[in-house]
Amino acid sequence: METLLEAVMARAGHGGRITGLQRLSGGANMESWAFACGDGRFVLRRAPSAEWIAARPLGMDGEAELIRQAHASGVKAPEVVAELASADGLGIGFIMRCLPGTADPEVALSSSPELASDLAAAMAGIHALSPEGLPFLPMLDPAEGVEGLARQFEEAGGDRPVIALGLAWLRTNLPSPTSPVVVHGDFRIGNLMVDAGRLSGVLDWELAHLGDGHEDLAYGCMTVWRFGRLDKQGFGLTDVATLARAYEDAGGERFDAVRFRFWLVYRTVWWALGCLSMGQSWRSGTDRSLERVVVARRCAEQELDLLLLLESEAPQAERERFLPPASEPAPGSRGEPTATEVLTAVSEWLAATVKGKLDGRERWELAVAQNALGIVRRELAGRADPADKVLAENILAGRQSLQTEGLLATLRSRTLSTLSADMPKYPALASARILWSQA
Repeated sequence: METLLEAVMARAGHGGRITGLQRLSGGANMESWAFACGDGRFVLRRAPSAEWIAARPLGMDGEAELIRQAHASGVKAPEVVAELASADGLGIGFIMRCLPGTADPEVALSSSPELASDLAAAMAGIHALSPEGLPFLPMLDPAEGVEGLARQFEEAGGDRPVIALGLAWLRTNLPSPTSPVVVHGDFRIGNLMVDAGRLSGVLDWELAHLGDGHEDLAYGCMTVWRFGRLDKQGFGLTDVATLARAYEDAGGERFDAVRFRFWLVYRTVWWALGCLSMGQSWRSGTDRSLERVVVARRCAEQELDLLLLLESEAPQAERERFLPPASEPAPGSRGEPTATEVLTAVSEWLAATVKGKLDGRERWELAVAQNALGIVRRELAGRADPADKVLAENILAGRQSLQTEGLLATLRSRTLSTLSADMPKYPALASARILWSQA
C-alpha cells in the first residue's frame, strides 16, 4: 500500500517515502489512514467498497470538491491534495493534509468556552457557501425526506413502534418551505478537530446536501452526540439559546425553534434507521465488519431519545402512569456454566490475555468485540423484543398514539429493557430510568 501511495503523492507534487501508515480507529462508514510523506502528514479517506459508495447520493469526487470550496472560502476544512484514480489501485477516495489537534470527543467537550462559538461560525460559513457552485449536491426536501425514512422503515421490517411514533409525528409536523443552503449533514462532536481548545477543522463531509441549515444545528444537539453531557444540549458545550445566538452573530439565519425541533426528531429517526441499516449491510456482505453488527444494536439508544423528545405531547395521566414492574433476575446457576457465564469467561480472557498485546485500530476492534459479547450475554439474561409490527402499523395509521391509554408506559418499559441489554452504558439510560420510575 505504501508504494501505491508514494506514486499518488508524487503525482500530486508531494514526493517522498511513505512512513507511519496506520488505519485510524472509529468511523462508521469511511476508512481513514494516516501517514507521513516527506515533511508533511496526510490522511487517506476512502470508501469501504465500490458497492457502498455507489449507493450514496454524493460521490467522493463531489465530496472532495465541496471540501475544496469550503477550504477556499475560509471554512476550517482540510486541504485536499490528491484524488485517487482507478489506475492507482487504492480504491475510491482522496488524500488531505492532516489537520492539527484531535477529534476525540472528551478533548472537545473539555475545551475552552470559545469552542461553541467556533462551531457556530463554522456552520454559518458552510451555510453561506453558494449552492450554484455545487450543483452535484443532492437536495433534501422535508416531506420527501420523511417519506424516504418511511420506506427505509418498511425495508427494515416496519416493526419498531417507537420509530413509527417518530415517523407519525414528522408527517404531522412538516415545517414550512425555506430557501436551501449547503448543509454539512454530519456536523457534530467527533467529526470536529480541536486544537488547543479551538476548532481546527471540520471532517466527514460525505452526507452534505442542500436543505435547511437548522438540520446541522439540531443534529449536533442530539443526545447521542453529546457523549454524556445531558445538561448541555448545545453540542454538549452550552445551551441551545447561546449556540443559536452565536450562529446568528456569525451570519447564520435567524433561529427558529419549531424547525429546530422538527430536525431534532427527524435526525433521531434517521439515525435509528441508520443503525438498523448497518445490520443489513453486514447481512448483504457489503461490509462484514463486526462494527456493523454492534452499531446496529444502537438503534435502541435513538428509540429512548425519541420517547424523551415526544412524551411531552402525551396526556399528563399517561406521563405519570407507573411502569410495569421489572422481571426478577433468574437465580444463579449451581451446575455447569451457562451460556452467559461462558461468554463472560471469554470476555475476561480477552481483557486479561489479548488486550495488552494490541494497540491502535486492533485494540479498538477488541473493545468492539467485547461489546458484542456483552450484548449477547445480556440478551440471554432477558431482553424485551423491540419488534411489534401490528403496533407499529397501528401507530402509523393513527389508530394508536401517545393519547392511547397505556401506550407510553408500554413503550417506555420495552425501550428500557432493550437498551439495558444492547447499550447499558448509554448516558441517557440511567436518567430516563430514574425519571420514568418517578412517574
